[in-house]
Amino acid sequence: MSDAEQRVLSRRMALKAMAGSCAAALAAPMLNRGRFRLFAQSAQEYSARAIALVQRSTVVDMLSVFTLNFPLQDKWVADPESFTADQFQRFRDSGINVFHPAIGLGGTDAYQTALQWFAGWNGFLAGNDDRLMRIDSGADFGRVKASGKVGVILGLQNAAHFRRPDDVNLFRGLGQRVAQLTYNSRNLIGNGSTERRDEGLSDYGVAIVERMNQVGMAVDVSHCGDRTTLDAFEVSKRPVLITHSNCRALVPGHPRVKTDEAIRAMAKSGGVMGITAVRMFVRDREPTSVEHVLDHFDHVAKIAGPEYLGVGSDIDLDGYDDMPPEANRQLRAGYKGSYGFREKIDVEGLDHPKRMFDLTEGLIRRKYTDSQIEGILGGNFVRVLSTLWKV
Repeated sequence: MSDAEQRVLSRRMALKAMAGSCAAALAAPMLNRGRFRLFAQSAQEYSARAIALVQRSTVVDMLSVFTLNFPLQDKWVADPESFTADQFQRFRDSGINVFHPAIGLGGTDAYQTALQWFAGWNGFLAGNDDRLMRIDSGADFGRVKASGKVGVILGLQNAAHFRRPDDVNLFRGLGQRVAQLTYNSRNLIGNGSTERRDEGLSDYGVAIVERMNQVGMAVDVSHCGDRTTLDAFEVSKRPVLITHSNCRALVPGHPRVKTDEAIRAMAKSGGVMGITAVRMFVRDREPTSVEHVLDHFDHVAKIAGPEYLGVGSDIDLDGYDDMPPEANRQLRAGYKGSYGFREKIDVEGLDHPKRMFDLTEGLIRRKYTDSQIEGILGGNFVRVLSTLWKV
């Protein structure tokens, strides 16, 4: 056989191997017009481009609790072996490589509550180390992608557990890598988004931000009031994140979304903003659809740039509307009327485990490039967190 014939044969064999690899990865039949059904139990089709983008990206959801079924979460923490193979497979099938399952802890003994929370999560992760991986450094993003495990970034949506600056060091040692300065109400650091008065960081809050900068813990202002948000950008010497919020320009008057001034300050700091799929943060009236969520991506891209965009869906794999009715009622009762709850909380089309594929299809429709989409799906958060966590 000549050299030319050998090269042709080698090329054919390589193409055949690639086709077999893709078919195994998709585990689904090819359909017409280059679309694929990812899972046998679902008739939903996705384009080859969207599937390839999700598969090659390190997909990060910077706010997604493992489950809104809190008794189930408590069971997993108390008995890590109760987290079954089928439950894990739902996370793997989602296409999300890394979750940030932060919750808002506060109360009169926030410090002790937070200690218990981190102890529980560390035990859960240790008990599932063949499936789950705690993300502590920038290098861990590459490791988790290569391993096939699901990554977890430990953080909290409140910093009330920091009684003094030295507590920042303590909790970083326990695995905390992100801290939202305030939840919706005021704490000793600053003001939350639904507080009666819009005041900024306290002197103590400035000291906490400075210590977070020193030890390599990301500052998050998603739930902070407007003045506290802007103060954080002014005080921090390192990038500040908005892990999960939307644009007030598109939802006028809503306190839990960010002004254009804050979005520009975020980009100037070198941070990233994760867009949510929470209905009342997306639009102040019906209908509210995936296209309206995409409008928020477009708005940030227009005033700051696509390199400052990410995803912080603010739901679990299934969404709030699938919660048991009583649990849903209790959740709604915990927030002020300014949150503007409507009959539904989720946005149809982004309220299921494969939402990253639907989001990717939407970004393709909006003419984002492949490299921009890879950044939005996780690359931008990987970039900034890798920088922030270096001490």
